[in-house]
Amino acid sequence: MSANLESNITGKVVVVTGASSGLGEATARHLAAKGARLVLAARRIDRLEALVAEIVAAGGQAIAVQTDVTVKADADAMIAAAVKAFGRVDVLVNNAGLMAIAPMSATKVDEWDRMIDINIKGVLYGIAAALPVFEAQGSGQFVNISSIAGRKVFSPGGTVYSGTKFAVSAISEGLRHEVGGKIRVTVISPGVVDSELRHGSSDPDALKGLEDFYQIAIPANAIARAIAYAVEQPADVDVSEIAVRPTLQDF
Repeated sequence: MSANLESNITGKVVVVTGASSGLGEATARHLAAKGARLVLAARRIDRLEALVAEIVAAGGQAIAVQTDVTVKADADAMIAAAVKAFGRVDVLVNNAGLMAIAPMSATKVDEWDRMIDINIKGVLYGIAAALPVFEAQGSGQFVNISSIAGRKVFSPGGTVYSGTKFAVSAISEGLRHEVGGKIRVTVISPGVVDSELRHGSSDPDALKGLEDFYQIAIPANAIARAIAYAVEQPADVDVSEIAVRPTLQDF
């Protein structure tokens, strides 16, 4: 049974945002090893190209597309590049994210704006770019990365971040209901995972707190495996939500 399911990943065209590090990078490696054809998107093109070279050297297929998910034209170009290279898109992993932890009283409005732009608008731009392709194909899957903080408000400090991740969950559920039938929508909600996400704060006290909190972090590959599980299911099975956290995490 598991071998048959794994074959459901082979040949699928998977677009991954935020693929230059952390969860996105781990997901790219994991899915490439299972035979997926990867379109890797992020701002740091040098890191993307190095990852593509690694995947290709191992016998996989991947391309890099320099992408800022906060720019709609970039999101459109990312999906267009996938279609040009591989003829279709089967999965979009909306992974790019920013976590800027600080108390509300610090009024770091620029960071609030940036989290809204990346975590919410970046997901929406990806959906807007891929949905017409999915509808034309009659198939497709969105995998949107939310957070445990999108299930329970992470405060003090993570109030705005939680707000953006609650939005991802709400948008995903509404999207799932609207597209129905042939297009799948999955929300992955990671807990404390080893990635660059912890470095997004400019508040020194928050950074120190996060360093302590992240002592229990699990590897990014734990999330990659969860994504693979959702992607490899038969077309009539929609894994709507998966929460993955360290066993030691009580939040």
